Amino acid sequence: MPATSSNLASYRLGLFFAITGAIAFAGKAIIIKLAYRYSVDPVSLITLRMAFALPFFIVLSLWAMRQTHAINNPLSLKDKWGVVGLGFIGYYLSSFVDFLGLQYITASLERLILYLSPTMVILLSWMLYKKPIKPIRMLAMVVSYSGVILVLGHEIQITGDAVVWGSFLVFLSAVLYACYLVFSGQMVKRIGAMRLVGLASTAACIFTITQFFILNNTSNIVVPLPVIHLSILNALVCTVAPILLVMLAIEKIGAGLTSQVGMIGPFATIGMGVFILGEPFTAWIFAGTALVLGGVYLASKYGDA
Repeated sequence: MPATSSNLASYRLGLFFAITGAIAFAGKAIIIKLAYRYSVDPVSLITLRMAFALPFFIVLSLWAMRQTHAINNPLSLKDKWGVVGLGFIGYYLSSFVDFLGLQYITASLERLILYLSPTMVILLSWMLYKKPIKPIRMLAMVVSYSGVILVLGHEIQITGDAVVWGSFLVFLSAVLYACYLVFSGQMVKRIGAMRLVGLASTAACIFTITQFFILNNTSNIVVPLPVIHLSILNALVCTVAPILLVMLAIEKIGAGLTSQVGMIGPFATIGMGVFILGEPFTAWIFAGTALVLGGVYLASKYGDA
């Protein structure tokens, strides 16, 4: 009986980590949209986010290296370049174009587009590794993309053609993150998930800060105080915390269930968008969200059947 109670407690804690992580990550778009109300440019905004997150990623890297006895297992030159490349693609460039896209579209549409990443992983695996796409996954992709097209068409009618450009940028962000997921598979096995996340995220922070000093006048970093507060919140609550919470959830309840619980993320973004940003919630958005999540569920649940 004690063992059963202990397992149940661990399961519930894992669910709590997964739900909290999904909701925390869902808040990223909301915070970015709030910051844009102060007329801050995307480069300065993402720089502040990554600068505040950098110390935590460095600590995460050091902790992960200690846990995996990395001193006795140093990275090869190939792995070092791999970490830098993954950090550039998955956490720097992907985040940057996402920030740009959010200037033109709602937080709800952004979250739906980003949630297409699992279907993009399927396509990339087929293109790069000739991995066949099963019929159920083809159906899943059709369902998911139909949902995004439904919401996109509705938003174009309301806000105009700028939505198309914003959606393209966010779609590019999803593609880049899918590339990160595909290419990181082998490296995770060699150096560990936490170590890879910490090092790649640290590299992304350095890329972002370097970009700021190349493209921007240093005076641009002087922003209204609320933007500083929002950036700290974005860095800690919506960037660092979700990474740790999802890793802890995977450890306790597995990657499959953690991924399924994460499907509440788009609903959390839509809810916060409605109540915090005043974004509309229509039957079109509901239908599009249901299609996207239904497609992702089919791809993850029955894709290997």
